[in-house]
Amino acid sequence: MNALPGANAEALLRRLEWSTIRRLDGWLQGDYRTLFRGEGLDLADLREYQHHDDVRRIDWNVTARLQQPYVREYTEDRDIAAWFLLDLSPSVHFGSRRRSKAQIGIDFTAVIARLLARRGNRVGALLYGSRVDTVLPARSGRLQVLELLQRLMNRPEPVAMPQGTRLHELLQGALQQLRRRSLVFVLSDFFSEPGWSEPLSALALRHEVIAVRLYDPLELELPDLGMVYIQDAETGEQLMVDTHSRGFRQRFANVARRREAELRTGLAQAGVDTLELASDEDLAAAIVRFVHLRRQRSRLAAGSVAPRPHVI
Repeated sequence: MNALPGANAEALLRRLEWSTIRRLDGWLQGDYRTLFRGEGLDLADLREYQHHDDVRRIDWNVTARLQQPYVREYTEDRDIAAWFLLDLSPSVHFGSRRRSKAQIGIDFTAVIARLLARRGNRVGALLYGSRVDTVLPARSGRLQVLELLQRLMNRPEPVAMPQGTRLHELLQGALQQLRRRSLVFVLSDFFSEPGWSEPLSALALRHEVIAVRLYDPLELELPDLGMVYIQDAETGEQLMVDTHSRGFRQRFANVARRREAELRTGLAQAGVDTLELASDEDLAAAIVRFVHLRRQRSRLAAGSVAPRPHVI
């Protein structure tokens, strides 16, 4: 799979640093703590409260004694271990526009990994094709980001799988692999056999998990294109359909809506926030939306309103 034809990892990362990361730095003014809060378990230090700190971290006993707000810092606030669980099964390689779902997923991984690595944090990955075939141990530095991108770009084209995607295998692999509490990004289109919600929920109990749902607009609604062949990306099965038929398009939309409802129910049951990325979407704008969402959740929590998982 090539993220960009004729490009290497260095060229891709330089393009994203110029086109996306610089914009994020400007829009967010370097404040990524809402997205990468790194909730640890071991208390490391106390420091004075600063703007944008999570008020849930305030140590009220110390604050009352010193008459100055102080917040607790945990070990993982200083060293986040971030893992990218990448579903690279055949359906993820579909794209009706300029980019496939896999391509925007790779761009997202490159941007977030680079933002984390340049602050001294470690990034690792589990890659799933028809099984978990690659584990890249978490390390820090720009070279680690380049290694991850090169592995993604050098992967062979996926082949159809009669058994379909088994996303639960990727999640269970992460449960076995990740020992220390980490920040985990699960990138998938969630076209999968049932059973992924339970291991995703178990993962969220141990780690801070963000589901990144990749989709293409054509998967939600078919335009009127006349007689066309459609192919199941997972199994390779082909079928000729008449998209000129309003009834067929309506049935397709109904099935898509049911699947959307089931997907959102599964994500809500797992208790994870979800960032939705369309194959034709501006990546920087989507990340900024998500950062604002997590800030809103922090404010709700500070006001003693139990925040619920969000999909945006």
